[in-house]
Amino acid sequence: MGGGSHQNEDVSTEGRGANAVYTWDEVQKHSHRGDQWVVIERKVYNVSNWVNRHPGGRRVIGHYAGEDATEAFTAFHPDQKFVRKFMKPLLVGELAPSEPSQDNKKNAALVADFQALREKFNAEGLFRTSPLFFMMHLGHILVLEAISLALLWHFGNGWITTILCILLLATAQSQAGWLQHDFGHLSVFKRSGWDHVAHKFVIGHLKGASANWWNHRHFQHHAKPNVVLKDPDINMLKILVLGNVLPVEYGIKKLKNLPYNHQHKYFFFIGPPLLIPVYFNMHILQTMIMQRDWVDFAWYLSYYARYFSCYVPFFGFFGSIAILTCVRFLESHWFVWVTQMNHIPMDIDYDIHEDWLSMQLRATCNVEQSFFNDWFSGHLNFQIEHHLFPTMPRHNYIRAAPRVQELCKKYGVQYQVKGLWEAWSDIVRSLKKSGELWLDAYLHK
Repeated sequence: MGGGSHQNEDVSTEGRGANAVYTWDEVQKHSHRGDQWVVIERKVYNVSNWVNRHPGGRRVIGHYAGEDATEAFTAFHPDQKFVRKFMKPLLVGELAPSEPSQDNKKNAALVADFQALREKFNAEGLFRTSPLFFMMHLGHILVLEAISLALLWHFGNGWITTILCILLLATAQSQAGWLQHDFGHLSVFKRSGWDHVAHKFVIGHLKGASANWWNHRHFQHHAKPNVVLKDPDINMLKILVLGNVLPVEYGIKKLKNLPYNHQHKYFFFIGPPLLIPVYFNMHILQTMIMQRDWVDFAWYLSYYARYFSCYVPFFGFFGSIAILTCVRFLESHWFVWVTQMNHIPMDIDYDIHEDWLSMQLRATCNVEQSFFNDWFSGHLNFQIEHHLFPTMPRHNYIRAAPRVQELCKKYGVQYQVKGLWEAWSDIVRSLKKSGELWLDAYLHK
């Protein structure tokens, strides 16, 4: 949550003070923009005014308005003692003693067992970082970029050298994408401030993107993965319809922005090739300018200053743009197939207010572990563990996975593990199935 100031309380809280007690029915009434309460460890907080100042963006708190946000709060904030200092002015009371700790009939035993598992992982050091791991990861990114320049200095800009440079730079960009992801989740340093600085350096100077843009978008995804109207990653701008619910809704409403029954085919032309070079680049620039985020904009410019100063001497200005476009094109394919293999084939629905474990497992799956899969996906083949414990350093996912599986088995929660090729194929199969659901509803309902 972070810091804040005293909130303007509405009529229902006036005169009741911070010692007031509330029922879940009362809390759930405060779930609208401008009037938002959340519950954390049975304490009720009025975050209506604070949401616009939240470092993770206003939407991520808004997604839990009127709900128990304890598990999400625990998952996102590694230094809870520090954060709680700023929560005091937001406190308006607590749940009545007769009210359960969990809302929406969540399984209290499952929630307690998951919290106990998290505490065991913490005691065993699974939330502690190996500095050598991240130093080596950053080092191999810098080496890849240095090799590309060394090849040009030594061999010139012939076709073979140019192709090798594009491949090296695309690999460096993809791996830098996984590294900025680590810093963005505050999973590297003991002090989150250092993570924030490193995040801006990697995503800004090494990649030419915006840390705040990434945070505000990605934290929403983690807070409510695959939840319609809350997870921006499944908002495909009416280009694709995903899951089993949205296609039928679109079909019944006779919405046909594109022939969705063919989306599993045109996905190859407008998904992987265009996401980073076109959509992300435009959206990042637009967001920084509209929000006047000049710090991220300076980091963004530093990437292009470095890139053009290195490559214009070999390729000229327009040639350097062509090289960068090719790099973004390859990086985009890499990014899309890795990030979507864990989510698109899974359940996509409106919010049904599940506990943290059940919600994350419904929306995520794992891909088999191997040295290549770990490196290629930035350990996002352990997507389940990453979603359950987003601040856990990724080199510890492999140690956490077996006990997460045991907990899932105890409560009958499905824990899916796929092969890499199977996971990629399931993206296409899922798009095809969703397209067929849309067509059936469009023609017959």
